[in-house]
Amino acid sequence: MSAFGMHGPGQLTGPVVILGTGLLGASIGLGLRGRDVEVYLSDPSPTNQAVAVDIGAGLPLSALAERGHDDGAVRLVVVASPPDVTAVVVESALTTYPNAVVVDIASVKAGILAALTESAARSALDLSRYVGTHPMAGREKSGPVAARGELFTSMPWVLCPGPEASPAAQETARTLALDLGAIVYEFTPVEHDEAVALVSHLPQVMSSLLASRLQEVGEHSLSLAGNGLRDTTRIAASDPKLWVQILGANAGPMVEILHGVRDDLNRLINTLEDPEAPGARLDLAQLMSEGNAGQARIPGKHGGQARSYAWLTVLVDDRPGQIAHLLTEIGEIGVNLEDMRLDHSSGQNVGMVELSVLPSRHDALVEELSKRGWKVLQ
Repeated sequence: MSAFGMHGPGQLTGPVVILGTGLLGASIGLGLRGRDVEVYLSDPSPTNQAVAVDIGAGLPLSALAERGHDDGAVRLVVVASPPDVTAVVVESALTTYPNAVVVDIASVKAGILAALTESAARSALDLSRYVGTHPMAGREKSGPVAARGELFTSMPWVLCPGPEASPAAQETARTLALDLGAIVYEFTPVEHDEAVALVSHLPQVMSSLLASRLQEVGEHSLSLAGNGLRDTTRIAASDPKLWVQILGANAGPMVEILHGVRDDLNRLINTLEDPEAPGARLDLAQLMSEGNAGQARIPGKHGGQARSYAWLTVLVDDRPGQIAHLLTEIGEIGVNLEDMRLDHSSGQNVGMVELSVLPSRHDALVEELSKRGWKVLQ
């Protein structure tokens, strides 16, 4: 595995064809159009394609010939189709656009490469022009209406080249990611699928399982919900159709991880069935401590191992402009925020802004905000 940082002005040249105008495909189009790259769009859904065109992500693919280009002029094809048809679409693109590098952005990689390799063994498919990639960016919302040109800024974008991928094709894939502001990593397809099963697919499953327990809960109980529940169920709002495909395509690594989760759950259940038994409290403490240790390994804002920050909560009136005013004053004080969360006090017209800062700046920020009339909770 290796990583590459961002570079300066865009280097990618068009025409670029994007096949699939969902959230990621349309966002790539917006990002490239923001760099004056010529982009053409195609989607099986006329509605999705029309919306993507309307928001400025590119022109319809039919306009390629109208602009004087033939298929041989296309320099890059981005396959942004659902995972279950990605290999078929990549194969078609390699045939249709004979001079283009073809990349896909599906969230699973090994199965797609295996399918293409099998096809290449039966035909003259040129896999030297294909690079599998995966931008690790997204939103809970789906479709082109949710697209953002800056979606990939400072986000990981994984390159998973197969053994036949040419250096030129790999460089084109890398340039695409870097021009959109991403940080590029290189994994083998198998390494990628094992990694995303743990850091992306498992969180989705656990969030969905937790949220599913809320279906029959009364409003009286849900009125007590706070940020803990909101944070852990946020991604449960994701598109079920997409996740059916992702989980099915990456079932092997997922099953192995879920077996481990099942063992931990059985361990917890056994302990809680007799919480007064000798060693029960120690076992509970160990389970929580193991979670602490794992959480501390998640890379922080500045990369590397997560850092410990100090938190404070500022109460703000629930009216327009208050949060903006608070952030302006923090800027005037000269303190850099590491993280920020918003919540509301149940039944009160007051918001709570949770702020994290370097521990060395915590006390000074509390003192300065208090002097300026803010109510600060620690």
